[in-house]
Amino acid sequence: MAFIDGDDLHPAANKQKMGAGVPLNDDDRRPWLAEIGRTLRDGAGADGGVVVACSALKRRYRDQLRSEASEVLFLHLSGDAETLSRRLAGRQHEFMPAAMLASQLAALEPLDADEQHILLDIGESPAALVEQAHHALTEPGAVRPTRTNT
Repeated sequence: MAFIDGDDLHPAANKQKMGAGVPLNDDDRRPWLAEIGRTLRDGAGADGGVVVACSALKRRYRDQLRSEASEVLFLHLSGDAETLSRRLAGRQHEFMPAAMLASQLAALEPLDADEQHILLDIGESPAALVEQAHHALTEPGAVRPTRTNT
């Protein structure tokens, strides 16, 4: 299974905007989401598929991804703002300042029951989250829900 950081798929203008601490708007995100959707579609037939980490915060963003890759399964990392803030503060990132977390949380729309996804609790350690995600995606017989898995 291939892993791609969705941030690597951003156009340079988006990276510059975020690096300046300015949240992206829907027009900024549209070409980025299209590229992610194509990447998911093109990688679907590869050995084990492809995982793209990205902030598909709104339903319409996820709808755009599904328009390119209809069988996409979302791994939603859910948790409280304090834990997210602590984890973000402990990481170095080229163009995502920790100050932008509030704008992302404000934009977040929870996944609906009709969106194929797996919900993971960020209260778990990063290693445990990776193990849970890997199991859900690769183990024979693992549940790949078509409804909320809570």
